[in-house]
Amino acid sequence: MRAGLLRALPEISPRYLYDDRGSVLFERITQLEVYYQTRTEIGILEQHAQALMAAAQPQHLVELGSGAGRKIRLLLDAWRPRPREEAGEATCTMLDVNALFLEDSVRRLQADYPRYAFRGIVGDFTSDLEQLGPGGSRLTVFFAGTVGNLHPAQRREFFRSLAAQMDRSDRLLIGVDLVKNPARLEAAYNDPEGVTAEFNLNALRVLNQRFGGDFDPEAFAHRAFYDSENAWIEMRLVARRPLRVRLSRLDLTLNLAAGVELRTEVSCKFTRESLEASAQDAGLSIDRWVSDPEHLFALALLRRQQVAR
Repeated sequence: MRAGLLRALPEISPRYLYDDRGSVLFERITQLEVYYQTRTEIGILEQHAQALMAAAQPQHLVELGSGAGRKIRLLLDAWRPRPREEAGEATCTMLDVNALFLEDSVRRLQADYPRYAFRGIVGDFTSDLEQLGPGGSRLTVFFAGTVGNLHPAQRREFFRSLAAQMDRSDRLLIGVDLVKNPARLEAAYNDPEGVTAEFNLNALRVLNQRFGGDFDPEAFAHRAFYDSENAWIEMRLVARRPLRVRLSRLDLTLNLAAGVELRTEVSCKFTRESLEASAQDAGLSIDRWVSDPEHLFALALLRRQQVAR
């Protein structure tokens, strides 16, 4: 965290957006009219879940960044794992940084789908994938375009880490937000209700709590814009006035001039070709690609590439 704040463009890791309050705010964002991503991804799942599960044929499900667990239900409804006597117990593992949402999701899902065994892992998908253990007939799902929050180098490492745990029977189902009209993209991150702004500003409250900071959220403004060169949305916080901020647990004092910006998140947008290029570097290839009629969003089913002998 300290190194990020000392960069030429100070950065706050997006993980600090998602405390209990931040997770609630993000759930509100997903219900906004301008935020097309969630309802579009759900629509794709409603149409294609059965075919995707039939193609993957998993015995085990893993969801990364599970949140409230709404989308996984569409896969659970379409899941037809092999009988226990043939393949052992069908399991569903959910990994998320927010313990409150995770505990609630696991409890609800276990009650609604008693034939499967559920467990939750509190962890960060950028650093805790080893907690999942080795694969084998496993489908890992990563919804909501969250892979776009990783910088290209982080994304390569993420794909490599996942690929290292996959065997030929494993699959990765990933949701990606697609390149489109910049005005449509920017509207999704600048909602008129101000929920995204409050979500962004909440990161400062999290830093105050975790690192003994004295950020004044009211002294910052939300900014989100599309960078066409990098094909990503950037979210930033802009200092409204000169500020002196102390974070005692980091032994850090920041002197911020008016107009200084702190980057809190990037959200990369993809084409099929750009996702495939990123995945191929880790030895993964796209097996299935499904999108909505407007080509706003897509789901890609990936597998490990077969190595020629």
